[in-house]
Amino acid sequence: MKSAFRLSVVAAALSCTIATPVFAQDSAPTAEEELAEMRAQLQALVSRIDQLEGELAATRAENDAQDAVIAANTEAAAKPAPEPAPAAELEKKDGWSFKPRGRLMFDAGTIGAPESTGADDGFGNEVRRARLGASGDLPGGFGYKFELDFAGNEVEAADAILTYETGDAEIAVGHHNNFQSLEELTSSLHTSFIERAAFTDAFGFERRIGASVSFNSGIVLAQAGVFTDNFDDTGTDNRGFDGRLVVMPKMGDTQFHLGGSLHFNELGEDDATVRYRQRPFVHFTSTRFVNTGNLDADSEFGAGVEAAVISGPFHAAAEGYWQNVDMPLAMENPTFFGGYVEAGYFLTKGDTRGYKGGKFDRVKPENPLGNGGIGSVQFNVRYDHLDLNDAGILGGVQNGYQASLIWKPASNTLFGINYGRMDYTDAVLPTASGDTDYGVDAFGIRAQVDF
Repeated sequence: MKSAFRLSVVAAALSCTIATPVFAQDSAPTAEEELAEMRAQLQALVSRIDQLEGELAATRAENDAQDAVIAANTEAAAKPAPEPAPAAELEKKDGWSFKPRGRLMFDAGTIGAPESTGADDGFGNEVRRARLGASGDLPGGFGYKFELDFAGNEVEAADAILTYETGDAEIAVGHHNNFQSLEELTSSLHTSFIERAAFTDAFGFERRIGASVSFNSGIVLAQAGVFTDNFDDTGTDNRGFDGRLVVMPKMGDTQFHLGGSLHFNELGEDDATVRYRQRPFVHFTSTRFVNTGNLDADSEFGAGVEAAVISGPFHAAAEGYWQNVDMPLAMENPTFFGGYVEAGYFLTKGDTRGYKGGKFDRVKPENPLGNGGIGSVQFNVRYDHLDLNDAGILGGVQNGYQASLIWKPASNTLFGINYGRMDYTDAVLPTASGDTDYGVDAFGIRAQVDF
């Protein structure tokens, strides 16, 4: 259209030029004046056209820029912003890196037990964990991780390890978990209840000083190590051997987990003893309703099986663990048992339980609070069983029926509500009438943050 308009203007100009001699013959001064005036008007018209074309181009460019901004905003609204890294990591070109890490958990709640048992029940609260540390890489393929826990007015070492990776294998030396079970190896940041299953504490699962190797190739994870004792008991002569094998196939979007573990611990002292006991679901009480008392022992042998599945918002897990004690003066060596079955479901769309390296991992809300969502909401139920009765030893039986509701506004914050009903048989705290079969209710809440 612009080309046609310009041609018409030029044609008009040529016609005026050609007509000049005729006007000159009739009235030369008047024609020249009119022609000059027309040429001036034509020049003004051309200038105006150029101005309008420039303004039109500027308007189109501005509209294109606005369309681009609108499209970008629409895409950003449709896709949530990626979760920020938990903590800043300092790196150097020579292979060094330093990443600060920490966690804070505050628990509170109540316990309700028969009054005549004399149990320390009622309201309780505590700083469950308060850890600070760092992890990172070292030149040559080495890595490190070190954490201190300041909870309970004490300073204790959590992980304190040096690692080396080569191919599919990782070697670790230091204070770390000795491959006890799925529940124990899953970080306390990512468990589905305020406390782990009863057998993990009852059988004394803890970090120990040792050396281990982990081999992970495809769907197979194999772990083995030799260990002594934890940092608080370095004076003992304990020597332990631990191994774990996991198969973790994935079919479509469904993650499966099947595993087993074996554990042997030689106590190494003539007067060594062991004791198995457990709290009623929450940690802020020191009361135990199941307790074997001190047992003379030469060694311990444990065997565990574990299974889990994650499919979209649903997950389920189950474990069983047998703990045998070699008692030198006993007619029969007792074998105690613990296990659990749990299931959970996310009530928020798009959320699922994390899984990595043969254990449950961090839940990352699909729509975190602050990005147009409310975070993730998960409901869990669990049956928890612990049997400390065998070979004439009456440590008691605990059957727990538990439920939890977990809200994660973002990946690194968590608020949880937990309820547990523990039914006891042969409890070690009898009522005034001598009854040792009764129930205890426990309620707990948690606020948690980590980086």
